[in-house]
Amino acid sequence: MNSENWIIDVQGLNKSFGDKLVVDNLSLQVRRGEIFGFLGPNGSGKTTSIRMMCGLLTPDSGSGHTLGYDIVRQAADIKRHVGYMTQRFGLYDDLSLRENLDFIARIYGMPQRKQRVQQALERLGLQARQNQLAGTLSGGWKQRLALAACMLHEPQLLLLDEPTAGVDPKARRDFWDEIHQLAAEGMTVLVSTHYMDEAERCHRLGYIAYGQLLAGGTPKELIQQSQFTTWLVEGEVDVLLPALQNHPAVALITRFGNSLHINGLDAAALAMAIEPFRQRNDLRWQLITPQLEDVFIHLMQQSQDNFR
Repeated sequence: MNSENWIIDVQGLNKSFGDKLVVDNLSLQVRRGEIFGFLGPNGSGKTTSIRMMCGLLTPDSGSGHTLGYDIVRQAADIKRHVGYMTQRFGLYDDLSLRENLDFIARIYGMPQRKQRVQQALERLGLQARQNQLAGTLSGGWKQRLALAACMLHEPQLLLLDEPTAGVDPKARRDFWDEIHQLAAEGMTVLVSTHYMDEAERCHRLGYIAYGQLLAGGTPKELIQQSQFTTWLVEGEVDVLLPALQNHPAVALITRFGNSLHINGLDAAALAMAIEPFRQRNDLRWQLITPQLEDVFIHLMQQSQDNFR
């Protein structure tokens, strides 16, 4: 793809805090209208990576462009076109929804202030609550207000840092429906998340652990890259755990209620490992497509071992 089609195109980004290397040689490209998800354990460098790519933090080394601007020399230009939503609600509890948005518009000297506030309220379905104090909102409504605030200046790029932490499932689903609508209209979105259902709703994903990008691609591509073979077994599965969890052919066992996902990197070796249990009447076996959650848990285990 022509480099002009990338909204974000960075190479070899590095960032340290003190003697700790937080981002290690990160290279990444993101297309216009794409929802790109960052996953990884806490402290893996997700937020630092996002901030460097969007002009909010200067890398120690490396280069690249975001929205056509140089991430080092033109960071101020990038920031004018970015909306940034953190996981912590940062608006004023003792102001109404409309007052919060109007205050932000005043601070940034936005033209047509009242019109922009009205449009933001209507876009996020906040008009009926516009006079309610922000501090009385539930987590899901606070999330909508925070997104409305990010959208006031009509950014081209949206940064979402674990935006749905502590929000109920319906509010999360509604939020993601809105994000997909924005992407369909040409908005580019970078989002960090710990939720697998949210990861599956991203167009592409990057898995970061201890500063390094270990895997990247669409959810389907990441599953294929894992080279996992996965067996689903249901029934009296407790007997399997001590027998298989340390078996060399088993890369990962994940429990889901009364079932297990048993994953291996060598299909033939995994088949031999489970063969003694295949004839048991209290167990039901099925070969299934690997799950994204299994892939990321395996990556996390691998990265922790390397880090140690």
